Amino acid sequence: MRRAPALCAALLAALALATCGGDPDMPTRATIADSTLPPMKAFGATEVRPPVSSNANIAADFLALHFELESGRALDTFTRFEGPITVRVTGKAPPSLRPDLRALLGRLQREANINIGEVTGPEANITIQAVSRDEIRRALPQAACFVVPNVTSIDDYRRNRHRAQTNWSMLRERYRLGIFVPADAAPQEIRDCLHEELAQALGPLNDLYQLSDSVFNDDNVHTVLTGFDMLILRATYAPELHSGMSRAEVAARLPALLSRLNPRGESEPPRAVQPTPRAWIDDVQTALGPGAAFEARRRAATEAARIAQDLGWQDHRRAFSHYMLGRMIQSYDPALAQQHYASALALLDRTPGTELHRAFITTQTAAYLITQGEGTSAIRQIDPCLPVAARAENAALLATLMLLKAEALDLSGRSDEAQDLRMDSIGWARYGFGSDYAVHAKMREIAALSPHTRRL
Repeated sequence: MRRAPALCAALLAALALATCGGDPDMPTRATIADSTLPPMKAFGATEVRPPVSSNANIAADFLALHFELESGRALDTFTRFEGPITVRVTGKAPPSLRPDLRALLGRLQREANINIGEVTGPEANITIQAVSRDEIRRALPQAACFVVPNVTSIDDYRRNRHRAQTNWSMLRERYRLGIFVPADAAPQEIRDCLHEELAQALGPLNDLYQLSDSVFNDDNVHTVLTGFDMLILRATYAPELHSGMSRAEVAARLPALLSRLNPRGESEPPRAVQPTPRAWIDDVQTALGPGAAFEARRRAATEAARIAQDLGWQDHRRAFSHYMLGRMIQSYDPALAQQHYASALALLDRTPGTELHRAFITTQTAAYLITQGEGTSAIRQIDPCLPVAARAENAALLATLMLLKAEALDLSGRSDEAQDLRMDSIGWARYGFGSDYAVHAKMREIAALSPHTRRL
């Protein structure tokens, strides 16, 4: 299940950009009208970076991803599709959906060696139905999109949601699944849903906060499938494995399998990874989710930060705790929020492969510098993050960084460069934020940071 935007979006997207009840066992993670704005931009070929981890760690991650649900419930059987996999699209699919789906299917074929393709007939192994966000909320209030076994429509899910056929723990092999994505969301949110939900339809049903380079992480930092994710999916469909195997049987096959698929991982030293306690996960979900008052969310964020400190974490999870708390208190104590961001960045500086995490935090630190009139310092922070956002194919983050830099350029007396950069950002903003109204609102929001604007 991809988490619904609520406070999660405000925490994980720059300046409240939209990225981030129901069944706890359900694995989850826009129509564009005629516009006077410049055309929407699209990313080219994905730049794939192979994972830099020990195969011993990857094997442990594989087992945790496949043999547990997001709720923590254990699964006793390995499941996947056996044979070629067909995908069809139904509902009110917006124009961006099919190009993004075809690009994703191509990656799955090339990088994960999965025999998967789109069909137009009335039957398919996986049905992707584009429905309204309201329909998704009525089905699963905390989800932006989700995937269910043995259904082909959201009405089908409603009729059967409490029956054995939609229970992931009852599966022994995958034959038919339904994915439900928001037709009225921004193109990037729809694409992000396709990546996470299709990956979970094919393989892992769990999300792990300990993963720093994966979409299988509820922090929603990564939004397109990474090299790690493709390795996990390639291993899922390797000939050494098949549906019906137990955890012990899969564990026995993994060392030789990963040695074949990822020889680099044989030379990487294993690292000790502390498991993520349920208390920390619950606090994060309370802080990020709907249904709790602000004070309850703030207390939960504070408690999550305390747990991370007490456990002595030195990785992205503790950094995320600081970032989350900083976003929580920013409106009434911006100076203390900046201290939390600095703590998060210091942790990430010592954690390889967290450039994207740092880019998200930089949107907050650079925005603060702009409010203080420190344009040159803001540019110095933003510039290294621009290629990171582009490489991650996060148009919303990229557009936000570009708009922040434009304000910083204005503060530095470089108005012509600032205007050119604003115009260049709009194509990315249209993909990242969707409607003209949302794009203009984001531009106004960032422009309001400048002390020049506040004096008008």
